[in-house]
Amino acid sequence: MQDTPVQDLPVTDPKTLGLCPERLERVDGWMRRLVAEGKLAGLSVMLSRRGETAFFRAHGLADIARATPFAADTITRIYSMTKPLTSVAVMMLYEEGRFQLDDPITRFLPEFTDMRVFTSGNRVKAETVPAQRPITIRDLLTHTAGFTYGFMEATLVDALYRQNGVDFGENQDASLAEVVARLARQPLLAQPGAEWNYSVATDLLGHLVAVVSGQEFGDFLKTKVIDPLGMVDTDFYVPADKVSRLAANYSLFRDRSLKLYDDAVGSRFSAKPAIASGGGGLVSTASDYMRFCRFILGRGALDGVRLLGRKTVELMLMNHLGGDLASMGQPRFSESSYTGIGFGLGFSVMLDPARAQIVGTPGEVAWGGLASTSFWIDPAEDLAVVMLAQLIPSSALPIRRELRVLTYAALVE
Repeated sequence: MQDTPVQDLPVTDPKTLGLCPERLERVDGWMRRLVAEGKLAGLSVMLSRRGETAFFRAHGLADIARATPFAADTITRIYSMTKPLTSVAVMMLYEEGRFQLDDPITRFLPEFTDMRVFTSGNRVKAETVPAQRPITIRDLLTHTAGFTYGFMEATLVDALYRQNGVDFGENQDASLAEVVARLARQPLLAQPGAEWNYSVATDLLGHLVAVVSGQEFGDFLKTKVIDPLGMVDTDFYVPADKVSRLAANYSLFRDRSLKLYDDAVGSRFSAKPAIASGGGGLVSTASDYMRFCRFILGRGALDGVRLLGRKTVELMLMNHLGGDLASMGQPRFSESSYTGIGFGLGFSVMLDPARAQIVGTPGEVAWGGLASTSFWIDPAEDLAVVMLAQLIPSSALPIRRELRVLTYAALVE
């Protein structure tokens, strides 16, 4: 695939930010190769250190059929990179004294009273036992509530989600409250607090925000988080005057060819959805998401706007599991590895780079999205990186790990 020219995007001299320019150029060469070899249609990478942009490049195409370049302002589906913003919304209400993290969710969502946990059986008759304790708000934030995703296709509980319409995704026409009610009728995959299972928990948090605040979740997130942070192109859909900037989404087939998964024109993301999915519904740009990363690096403030207190953000970035993900049962899915990685309130947390077998810093937080988007924030190095691409599934290429190695290799001060 033919690459588009490197775009002239405003950056600060990397030398002044403790980065080696020559080593940083390796990131550019890596981006070019991914496009030239047809592994990605296009991508952008933005790197910020000490509050300034040290690297911002875009290569390839946002839309192959229309030969639209992947640009600095290309809008992408960020899917699960929505989750950290939803977690911030929850913690804003926490700071207002609306609840404690260990409060049972039944205080606000009584439909989750007397939950049961799946033990064996089939779709006709599932054997269950009573939950040993209520689900807490902290359980939702850490994915230890006992929920799952229907798309996992690994357990009977996953199958029950698919069978009974427990789906907060793109094709849903029910309301957020209606899908939450369906969720409450399904058995849990594990006892609350016992295992880490990536799940619809963050979508449930979106509904919790709506119930506690008295405001529709999508409106709350937009007016209380997205707009105050100046994330001008981030929303649950792309308005008509911006659709030309929405990238197409692709799948990498077994023959290593790119196939169209979701066109930019006529995409579900070009119309306002029935559900504002707190777990995976947002679109965004590299510059917008970097503003969110800088907000986290600013311990709850950005450009004079404070949404969270410093200590609250510090709490979010701590590991809230008893150990790492590998010690919390048998995680079946993650946007990170399991060993040496913990989980905070909305982010994965690096515990031990040696055990995780990847270069990094203890205390850095990260996550990614279904379409191969990712970010990480390293408070110790005052560093944040955002990568946007549109390739499903995110496991198709090891680009997240490759970018981490290239980035940290350029760090010299």
